[in-house]
Amino acid sequence: MATLTFSEAREEVLRRVLVPSNIPTESLWLTDAVGRVCAADILSDRDMPPLARSLRDGFAVRSSDLSSQLKITGEIRAGQMPASPLDPGSAISIMTGAVIPEGADQVLMKEHVSNTGTHVTTSRPPAPGEWISPAGSMARQGGIVIPAGRRMDPAAIAMLATVGQSQVLVTRQPIVRILATGDEVVDIARTPNLTQVRNSNSWALAADVRRLGGRPEILPISPDEEQITRDLIAYGLEADLLLISGGVSAGEYDFVETALANLGAEFYFDRVLIQPGQPTVFGKARGTYFFGLPGNPLSTMVTFRIFAEAAMSRLSGIADPPLHFHSAAMQANYSHKPGLTRFLPGLLSDYGRKVEILSWQGSGDIPTLVRANCFVVVDSRQESWQAGDFIQVLAQ
Repeated sequence: MATLTFSEAREEVLRRVLVPSNIPTESLWLTDAVGRVCAADILSDRDMPPLARSLRDGFAVRSSDLSSQLKITGEIRAGQMPASPLDPGSAISIMTGAVIPEGADQVLMKEHVSNTGTHVTTSRPPAPGEWISPAGSMARQGGIVIPAGRRMDPAAIAMLATVGQSQVLVTRQPIVRILATGDEVVDIARTPNLTQVRNSNSWALAADVRRLGGRPEILPISPDEEQITRDLIAYGLEADLLLISGGVSAGEYDFVETALANLGAEFYFDRVLIQPGQPTVFGKARGTYFFGLPGNPLSTMVTFRIFAEAAMSRLSGIADPPLHFHSAAMQANYSHKPGLTRFLPGLLSDYGRKVEILSWQGSGDIPTLVRANCFVVVDSRQESWQAGDFIQVLAQ
């Protein structure tokens, strides 16, 4: 099986996992809908704003009058209707969000006027429409304000409340079963000996699944025994998606791929040119997609983020799952051997404009992962960066 680049592997996931037709839906209160996927277009119940309104505290004026001293003839607060039209040669004090009076076509910010208490003057040039939000400029009555397939976040919840919807129709939660493997892995309630680790991966994956609106089910830890591994995988394949942590390397006791093959699995890739996470497996068995994710925590979190999250989003009804990168300036020189796309723990600062690659002790270094707030994406084709050079980052 060919080893794929990062981009090729992600495209393979998106090529294979399509949005299901006729996903079941349910109606939820807004407080319960965060992370879920909207199942139907949401329409505006009125123009937004319904009337032209001011975008700043200041004075509503006629732009043609700005060369003259203007008499203050009143005040309009947010939530009030103007008492009268704006007369030529006058100005009306206006608050942010207040309705623009008839006759006014510009708002002067209060910082841009000289105010005697009865009159105002300004050096601002005429600018019809300045600091005015016209009626219907944000949305029209009957227009789509949230499209089907949009994940519900706080902004979407605010939009639903704005159009008077206390409930929203969302797609059914995909059930995602999570299986950790390995004799060295013990339950979090146990005290591990010096050769063991607690099962952090299953809980981290469950948190990611929950964040994306899914329903995680953590299975018992599978020891390095082929029959038990096969039985647990078979049960996991009864879900919408199966995530397996560990057991996908080339070790003598890594039975995951063998168990999957015995269950009739079709493998789409089993190695990707990335670090961490090279031995990532993606395929389908018994009608269910699965990912075999490397067992080290950083590898598990990276490969879920860049591959499994896309599959889960598709199963939830999102046609174009996003993976948002942005650029930040390196704080120190960095070089690597080209050939692998590396996702390294990083720390963004200066409002996301600068990034530091953190020193880390391999893919099991959870303390460094906690200190990080992004992954620095090191291009497989470039050998070195100097301090100040821009590099891609992926927010955690």
